[in-house]
Amino acid sequence: MADKKNRNGEFWELALERAHLGVWDWDLRTGDCFYSAMWSHMLGYGEGELVEASDLWLQLTHPDDRKRAVASGERHIAGLTDSIETELRLKHKSGHWVWVLDRGGVVERDAEGRPVRLMGVQTDITKQKQAEAELEQVNVRFRLALAASGTGIWHHDLAARKSYWDERTREIFGVVAETDEVSQDLWHSYLHPDDRADAERAHLAPLQTQKVVAVQYRIIKRDGEIRHVESLIRFIADAQSSGQILGTVRDITEAKQREQELAHAAHHDALTGLLNRAAFDRLLAEHIATARPLAVFYVDLDYFKALNDFAGHAAGDLALKSVAERILGCLPPSVHAARLGGDEFALLVPGCDAAQAERLAGAILAAVRDADLGSTAASRKLAASIGIAFVADENTAVADALACADDACYAAKAAGRNRFAVFSPETTSGSSGLNAARLAADTVDAMEDGRLKLFGQEIHRLGTPLQESRHVEVLARLAGRNGRLIPPGEFIPAAERFGIASRLDRWIIRTALSLHGPALKSGALTLGFNLSAQTLSDPQLWDFVDAVIDETGAPHSGIGFEITETAAVTNFTAAEQFVRKARERRCRVSLDDFGAGMSSFEYLRRFPVDAIKIDGSFIEHIAVSRFDREIVSAISGIARSLGCSVVAEKIEEQDSLDILRDMGVAFGQGFLLHRPEPLQAIVARASAQAALPAGRRA
Repeated sequence: MADKKNRNGEFWELALERAHLGVWDWDLRTGDCFYSAMWSHMLGYGEGELVEASDLWLQLTHPDDRKRAVASGERHIAGLTDSIETELRLKHKSGHWVWVLDRGGVVERDAEGRPVRLMGVQTDITKQKQAEAELEQVNVRFRLALAASGTGIWHHDLAARKSYWDERTREIFGVVAETDEVSQDLWHSYLHPDDRADAERAHLAPLQTQKVVAVQYRIIKRDGEIRHVESLIRFIADAQSSGQILGTVRDITEAKQREQELAHAAHHDALTGLLNRAAFDRLLAEHIATARPLAVFYVDLDYFKALNDFAGHAAGDLALKSVAERILGCLPPSVHAARLGGDEFALLVPGCDAAQAERLAGAILAAVRDADLGSTAASRKLAASIGIAFVADENTAVADALACADDACYAAKAAGRNRFAVFSPETTSGSSGLNAARLAADTVDAMEDGRLKLFGQEIHRLGTPLQESRHVEVLARLAGRNGRLIPPGEFIPAAERFGIASRLDRWIIRTALSLHGPALKSGALTLGFNLSAQTLSDPQLWDFVDAVIDETGAPHSGIGFEITETAAVTNFTAAEQFVRKARERRCRVSLDDFGAGMSSFEYLRRFPVDAIKIDGSFIEHIAVSRFDREIVSAISGIARSLGCSVVAEKIEEQDSLDILRDMGVAFGQGFLLHRPEPLQAIVARASAQAALPAGRRA
């Protein structure tokens, strides 16, 4: 080790250089100020490049820092501080600013004790200041994130047995205090009695691990309000003490309420508040599995469509809600009620025998008759047909149980309505509900094994060659396992009855666009799809359609949708939203079976559609019925004035065709020369025709 004699001026100069400390020495008597070579080097200057002056450092100081730096020196010279210590920016030779920490003080005084000489050192702290600035940015973002999320921060010192809550935490609990420190037992006094044990146990869990523990619990504020909160908790070890428990707290009351509302909406019908079809099926499956006897009621309203036609959808909605309330009012607590869709309801009655079923059915029939139909429909009547099926076999399928009750409901309708019937093989209707259930199941299988076939019905325009048909209505045909084609009049009602109509519609749309997207994109033709009431009510319908279009490249403008009055009546709001979204995407929309119901013109007023298809009942006898001709003429005139196309169906006579041609109506479905044929053939013909030069098209 070097001795003290070797620690001369050169030794200390070397030490200052190695420490990157710039020295200044200010003689107050002469005003001279010395700056070491390291000080100049710190600012990018070589030896002799800077002219030494007492205020050289001040000349190089950032304007925003001068006042503070001068004041620091003056306070020390005046004896107000023990030393000079301040941070300031000095201008580097290259033009940027260097942050330095300036430390120094009086090293010599005169006989009167007045300061005559000051010395100090300055060191470059630019990197430190940059790190501080970056840390402050992180802290700002962190504080902003906490504020945006409404999260509070708290910690508990285990050794000191003290708790500290920030302002947001105090707000969540409703604590009025000026400081962060709160009594350690304050938190416990807010816990909901039912959640106390779990919450306290969760807050002790971090002591055993350094993982983050999440817990949700309820608190009761001093005014009695109950709030849901969520905490994230972690133990922070400290070698000098017992450590701390650090946590966050966030009020999740509104999120909990939304969660409960969504859970309720997922299982309940939005209009009536009863269970929906999916929830009822699950509940029925659970009860059947217990092998305990139960009864399934299938309730179908009588005269409901007539009420809708007469008074409109608003009165229909009011009637459905009133019926649901009346039915609920006459049910024992153990009974579960559901709306299956449209005007169809179902009940699950555990432990029900024949006598109880008869009494309950009578009460339901009376409840439906007494339902409030509102002033608009006060003159109308409403009744119900009820089918009852008893289930005791745990191997019974849900679809079969409902099919039996549904079949008995058909028997009640056939017997005159406003009554109930009990399922038995002898009283089933001509179209067995069990057969319908199996047909629905077979339809699902056919989507996967290739037995569901796409057909098409061309819609021609008057005045153009038949070969230049550009719009095709897509149809489906089901091939039975024996090869026989099953007409849509059989399998589509079964699909609607057993809740797979939406799945069927989706299969048709996806398959048609996947196979024929290029033809639509080329403009060779457009495709139209019929939508069931179940599909119209599907909130994810447009997400599905948009995704298929993205996958297949089919243009929105090449796609059309047909909705019937029956489907619109089932869920008018959903139909309105569907039409609006279709128009936004430039998809065509048609009203099918127009004129068959008394509310048709109301739907035309509410739905801005592109085309209407006149119901075939007005077309079949148009050649001999003046009334039908006037109706068709009126519909055509209104449609044209609204900018809508008109399509007529069930054209089976040349005279009918001539009359419609005079009216300027297109003709389509049911034309004898052009029955439905495989969609693939129609698309191939249209694509070939479109590829021909204009002069060679037939």
